Amino acid sequence: MSHLLHRPFGAHGKVHEITPQSAGWRYVGFSLYRLRPGESAAEATGEREVILVMVEGKAKITGAGQDWGELGERMNVFEKTPPHCLYLPNGCDWRAEAVSECTIAVCSAPGVGGHEARRIGPEGIILTQRGKGANTRHINNIAMENEDYCDSLLVTEVFTPAGNWSSYPSHRHDEDDFPRITYLEETYYHRLNPADGFGVQRVYTDDRLLDETMAVHDHDVVCVPRGHHPCGAPYGFEMYYLNVMAGPLRKWRFVPAPPVEWIMERDAT
Repeated sequence: MSHLLHRPFGAHGKVHEITPQSAGWRYVGFSLYRLRPGESAAEATGEREVILVMVEGKAKITGAGQDWGELGERMNVFEKTPPHCLYLPNGCDWRAEAVSECTIAVCSAPGVGGHEARRIGPEGIILTQRGKGANTRHINNIAMENEDYCDSLLVTEVFTPAGNWSSYPSHRHDEDDFPRITYLEETYYHRLNPADGFGVQRVYTDDRLLDETMAVHDHDVVCVPRGHHPCGAPYGFEMYYLNVMAGPLRKWRFVPAPPVEWIMERDAT
């Protein structure tokens, strides 16, 4: 199995824990909790800022010295309704108690304490279409660069219809050379509908020194340290993924793979 592909530890409790140390990079962290009603999860943010994403279900959450009440509304991620999220700066604690069965993503990156804790969504998160034809997908932007309430994190959800491609045309963001390109590490948390299906993700560099093609299943995580990283959803299976990106500059600038640059240019017209 590819070192970039992470299967969940199980189906209950903390099922993913990816740190900069375990991933061999500097910025992005990603954890995932799957809780039953009445169960809880709690962490300290330490030197990192965090966005909690209620992927599915409902939970009562406290954090940064405040009671945020019950967060969460969609019970199945493929409802495609906007998520309930919570931003927490570095240097605080949080706790979530499940009201229903729930899935909570913990997205993290270095924080400098420049922002206050706040709720994100569902208001203001609008499902938008990107791409054309078999490259069509739908995006819930949670915290991209237009939102200024984060120090480092860029977070978004993507829904890819069955039979379509996503994160395509192939592109990379692995150099610190703004405004041409930015260095951003990235994780993909995948879901499939029906859940027993699979998708495909490739991670490769132009020189092919890194060239991995992975079958991804429900609740898998793929790490993208560098290179291009397209995804494919086979006919009959819809794909969701939650992206977490971070790097030295909170800007998303990418360069397409040369063989597919013409597709990007054509579709931009």
